[in-house]
Amino acid sequence: MVSVVADGECRWRIEPAGAMRVPGVVFATAGLLPDAPGDQALQQVANVATLPGIVEASYAMPDVHWGYGFPIGGVAATDPAHGGVISPGGVGFDISCGVRLHTSTVTRAEAAPQLGHLMDLLGAATPRGMGRGGVLPAVQPAELDEILLGGSAYTVERGFGEPGDLAFCEDGGAVAGADPGALSARALARGKGQVGSLGSGNHFLELQAVDRIYDERVAGALGLRPGLLCLMIHCGSRGLGHQICSDHVRVMLSAMKRYGIQVPDPQLACAPVRSPEGRRYLAAMAAAANYGRANRQLLTHAARRCFRNAGLGELRLLYDVSHNLAKLERHTVDGAARDLCVHRKGATRAFPPGHPDLPDPIRAVGQPVLVPGSMGTASYVLVGVTDGQVFHSACHGAGRTLSRHAAVRQAPIEAVHRELAAAGVLVRGASARGLAEEAPEAYKDVDEVVDTCRRARLADPVARLVPVGVVKG
Repeated sequence: MVSVVADGECRWRIEPAGAMRVPGVVFATAGLLPDAPGDQALQQVANVATLPGIVEASYAMPDVHWGYGFPIGGVAATDPAHGGVISPGGVGFDISCGVRLHTSTVTRAEAAPQLGHLMDLLGAATPRGMGRGGVLPAVQPAELDEILLGGSAYTVERGFGEPGDLAFCEDGGAVAGADPGALSARALARGKGQVGSLGSGNHFLELQAVDRIYDERVAGALGLRPGLLCLMIHCGSRGLGHQICSDHVRVMLSAMKRYGIQVPDPQLACAPVRSPEGRRYLAAMAAAANYGRANRQLLTHAARRCFRNAGLGELRLLYDVSHNLAKLERHTVDGAARDLCVHRKGATRAFPPGHPDLPDPIRAVGQPVLVPGSMGTASYVLVGVTDGQVFHSACHGAGRTLSRHAAVRQAPIEAVHRELAAAGVLVRGASARGLAEEAPEAYKDVDEVVDTCRRARLADPVARLVPVGVVKG
């Protein structure tokens, strides 16, 4: 049984014990700490603290809950120069799952007469649900390789976007170092028929309206104003990313003994970052990340046509950022700059104002952090802060409190429809059960999660957005 002790405002500590190399640190209010029956998230925080080469602490965001190996909401950095490892469980199955937010040129009130028609168009134009189908039909192997190497940049070159989009994508829309040759034939086969698709589960395309502004200066720099109609897309690398995780967990499980690595949970299978297995996983992960970014770019292209056809003008990309990724970054630890492998699993990069990796138009205000709420509740835009902690990371969403099966039992489908209708949210869902699985009752209070990020100095809120219509898988 893992015990936590209060360690400052919205901060809890798990003292090192047993094989833990560093403490565990959880950013949460007492009410946000995982307490659902069977939720092993805190034990997972402690387990991650045993990884070779881990520095500072095993961290967890306010939306933390039980995941595969790492908790969802977990952040851990390892030092490759000191035997630091990379773990596929620290990225997860949906590699580069992430969020992009677009601003329109109209307010919710101005668009009101066309909202039903727009939702019909978006529902028809958004491939979603389990299985195959995408904005692009099944691609040939050579083109799939281009997508895996070029990400959003390749799709924009093909005409599925605007050149200005890439400036507002993490890494310019493509992660360097991708190698399609690091993917199994099964991963490639799963990916070729799903390019430009939403998937299922908690993925969505959502119309939103700016409900509240917390920082007018930053909101102005990001192009946000009260009432503005926006579009948020949340999806990742589909079956391709899932297969890559499965493949490389198996490889690393067999390799750990050779490197003298022991972990308390086989789901934490890992290998040194600089080992052949570590490098190969990084190359495959980068390819999946590029697939996920191309996926979101293609969905943007389809959504833009819907806005134009509805007579509602253009969409501008505010930002696109992943929340399932491991990246090689330079951070200061104990007063010295070190090159680290930062795992963010259900956590978002939150670079501070002035960071050189941010695009010129928004560099002065910091990196946008996009925090989707549960279906029917608010979403947020935050920005990274100068005094940000946890290798400049923040939360990625509200965080589940109920499993999907429990959500269906506790939130009948009819009740979910009534709740959304009462809130004025237009729904275009491919699966009635899928709607019930993502009921608002299955998640933590996103308002409390975001306020905890503010109080813990992880990121600052800029704007709150409320749902207008949602397309679900």
